[in-house]
Amino acid sequence: MTVTLVIGAAASGKSAYAESLCLGHDGPRVYLATMEPFGGEGARRIARHRALREGKGFSTLERTRDVGAAVPGLPRGCTLLLEDVGNLVANELFAEGGLSPRDPDATAREVLGGIERLAQAAAYTVVVTVDVFADGMRYDEGTEAWRRALARVNAGVAALADRAVEVVCGIPVWMKGEGPAR
Repeated sequence: MTVTLVIGAAASGKSAYAESLCLGHDGPRVYLATMEPFGGEGARRIARHRALREGKGFSTLERTRDVGAAVPGLPRGCTLLLEDVGNLVANELFAEGGLSPRDPDATAREVLGGIERLAQAAAYTVVVTVDVFADGMRYDEGTEAWRRALARVNAGVAALADRAVEVVCGIPVWMKGEGPAR
């Protein structure tokens, strides 16, 4: 089991970089997509990501909640790309469908447990997450609950990971472990 965490701001190039890491591994490739297609913008983002990975040998699993339940469907020895933890945390945190979030700490534990089960089942796992913590702003209660849960999951995945990389303007900056040979 090898885990790599890829973190970056929105539109930083983290998804493309995560895909490139997966392409360096043999065996079946699985893209575990977590985004709920809310509205036209959500549908466009999903279509864009599908187009970007077309022809790269990924099979796609769509799981917007309880990602650990996807383990029985994973091919043995696969390379797994989990995209994206920010969406997953939001889906779990607001699972009741309202604006009032569930307990962020319990949500973080559940999400992290699912990611750990995935990582144990795959030969190589790349986890993509978003960095939304650098702006110094305070947000409404729901957004702050999401940020708190996301921070806990990100820290947990970073601790679990063998390698961690931040993608800044498309440039990978390795924070833990070593990047691939060039």
